[in-house]
Amino acid sequence: MSSQKWHWLHSPITGGVLLMISSTIALAWANMSPQSYHAFWYNSLWTVSLGGINRIHSINFHQITNEFLMAIFFFFIGLEIKRELLDGELSSFKKASLPLFAAIGGVIVPAGIYYFFNSGTSTVNGWGIPMATDIAFALGVLAIVGTRVPLSLKIFLSALAIGDDLMAVIVIAIFYTHEIYLNSLLYGMAGIAILIIANKIGIRNKWFYYAIGLIIVWVSFLMSGIHATIAGIAVAFTVPSRRAISMDEYLNKTKNLLKGLEPERFCEKDILSHHAIKSLNEVRILSFKAANPLQLKEGSLHPLTSLFIVPFFALGNAGVIINKELLHHLTNPIVLGIALGLIFGKPLGIYFFTKLLIILKIGELPQGVTWSHVIGVGFLAGMGFTMSIFITDLALTEPKEQVIAKVSVLIASVLSGIIGYLILINSKQAKT
Repeated sequence: MSSQKWHWLHSPITGGVLLMISSTIALAWANMSPQSYHAFWYNSLWTVSLGGINRIHSINFHQITNEFLMAIFFFFIGLEIKRELLDGELSSFKKASLPLFAAIGGVIVPAGIYYFFNSGTSTVNGWGIPMATDIAFALGVLAIVGTRVPLSLKIFLSALAIGDDLMAVIVIAIFYTHEIYLNSLLYGMAGIAILIIANKIGIRNKWFYYAIGLIIVWVSFLMSGIHATIAGIAVAFTVPSRRAISMDEYLNKTKNLLKGLEPERFCEKDILSHHAIKSLNEVRILSFKAANPLQLKEGSLHPLTSLFIVPFFALGNAGVIINKELLHHLTNPIVLGIALGLIFGKPLGIYFFTKLLIILKIGELPQGVTWSHVIGVGFLAGMGFTMSIFITDLALTEPKEQVIAKVSVLIASVLSGIIGYLILINSKQAKT
């Protein structure tokens, strides 16, 4: 009953609604009181030195959100990717081929469209902006569509979005890292090595991984010049994914412990015997050993990321001032590249790459899924939002260009979501 009561915490609709509310508040706040919005997010809280006088940084809420909270978000994404690779829709070539190939198409075509419009300009580096998918928004819209689409389509979209995230992480690490400080990077790699060894020798304490991940890996990556969010992904892949005891052993041991609690059945007092307390504690320890640490961490982090981190990120990044001058930039190469890339590039890339794999007989459409569903999902994947806005700050250096790009992402994401929703609610399931 308790788990049903709080199931909304894990619902993609909840995360999507909060993301929309946060974005709306950010836009209203930035346009009604731009000075207070800027002061809250960009005024310095304190100053720190990262390795020398030339690397003194002023810390503000915007940096805390984008470099620390988003590192936790990427840690969560890393856990999802690892689980899918081990025992999910990406765990075998047969399962992974279709959504991964579709994701590749959904990355290459939008990036190519952006590059076409911005080639030879100072904004060409923003080609990574329209290649991202906001999984919270995409799955949220699909959840609203409900039973009118097959469950296999949700699985396909989830795997596609995970593949998309994986490629986005690779792009950020390779193309949006400008200057690397090798000594700091080596410290970070040493931290990752410690966590890998801890995994191999059977250390399962989550606080050990959190402490090393934060104190050594995250701080070192932050100092190295590689975006600190990559540390989140790296640490996630070191988290243990093996159960310490088998389910058979767990059941046998807990049955014996529970039998020993029989005398307590009719105890009306709140104070239990020492024997009962010891048995319950052993059951708790056995339950932890029988569980998968990776899944436990992923489950506990989901509400934190979807209900706080991502909406807070939107609140600090979606607040762009929309004025007449901005409206004059509707034919700007940035706008054309991002809008056309997300709205048309995503569905075209996903559709044609999926079609190619089917023609080559390497993969097949999931049960109940039609080509109309694939096109609808392609448009939902065009809801770049969180990831696209995140990449915007890495790819473009001029504040004016960042504002234009963020407005383009917002508009394109909304239009893509609406088109995708309309296509999916009017799509018929394939006959089986």
